[in-house]
Amino acid sequence: MTIIASYNIKGGVGKTATAVNLAHIASQKNHFKVLVWDLDPQGATSYYFRIKPKVKGGSKAFISGTRALDGLIKATDYENLDLLPADFSFRNLDLALDGHKKPTQRLKKLLAPLKKEYDLIILDCPPNISLLSEAIFEASDMLLSPMIPTTLSLRTLEQLKKYLKDNKLNHLTLLPFFSMVDRRKKMHNEIMRDITDIYPDTLKSVIPYASDVERMGWERQPLGAYMGRGRSIDAYRNLWNEVWLAMNA
Repeated sequence: MTIIASYNIKGGVGKTATAVNLAHIASQKNHFKVLVWDLDPQGATSYYFRIKPKVKGGSKAFISGTRALDGLIKATDYENLDLLPADFSFRNLDLALDGHKKPTQRLKKLLAPLKKEYDLIILDCPPNISLLSEAIFEASDMLLSPMIPTTLSLRTLEQLKKYLKDNKLNHLTLLPFFSMVDRRKKMHNEIMRDITDIYPDTLKSVIPYASDVERMGWERQPLGAYMGRGRSIDAYRNLWNEVWLAMNA
């Protein structure tokens, strides 16, 4: 089993669209058994999958161990694809973790029993650096980090790389890539070139800024569920191919 976190310090960069679309592609194309865990209290991933963002007992129930994660999992409309929905109480996950022994190891321990059930687990993460983030980093094998090509992207990528290095998270593979890209903008093209020069490990796949991605909120489905071809779904398929190669490197 591989655990991938869709994560960035900055919000509004396409983390949820990445988690939803890659989960759908992996489950349908590769026939992986996939679980998506919506850790963001806003519950956007849960919304896209048409599942109520509600966890009985809230975050305290599973952090304390009174409820196992497998009892909270919901089936989606798609074969091989399940969801652990969000809950508004997740806004207090840091507090719940802080009151637990070895808080940064808690998510890893909670996910361990699911190893035999799933080939891939994708975590849709809230945007911050916090105790929850530390627990996500410890639990994950890969950190898939979408970046909009703006001047803040390089800064947040540097911060993230420094944090991982300073905390000796050597087990964690960081996979940055560009998201919400408008190639008509000179600045976007220049920043993508500059960041790629500085960080050559940036993935080659580029997710465009496009209305069909925004339409996911209207359709409440992954892109691949309502369109067969198009530059956006093709971009996510290319991104999955790169992630798949990294998983098998």
